[in-house]
Amino acid sequence: MISVQALFLVLLIACAIAAFVTHDLLISVILFGFFSFFAATLYTLMMAVDVAFTEVVIGGITTIFYVTVVHRTKRGSS
Repeated sequence: MISVQALFLVLLIACAIAAFVTHDLLISVILFGFFSFFAATLYTLMMAVDVAFTEVVIGGITTIFYVTVVHRTKRGSS
């Protein structure tokens, strides 16, 4: 069980670094959604189901909100 938790911790760190390094906002927001998913899965594996449920709800709503905002703004360089 510890190795599965370590795997999700590594995935969390990889998503955070990738979202920080990426220059495209939409890709960064999608990586943020993956980060939220991996965090909720890690919380579930750690038997913190209430925290995982909160992460799913808040992470899902903010990811949808951010994708909508990025989609409505003009992307590209001038």
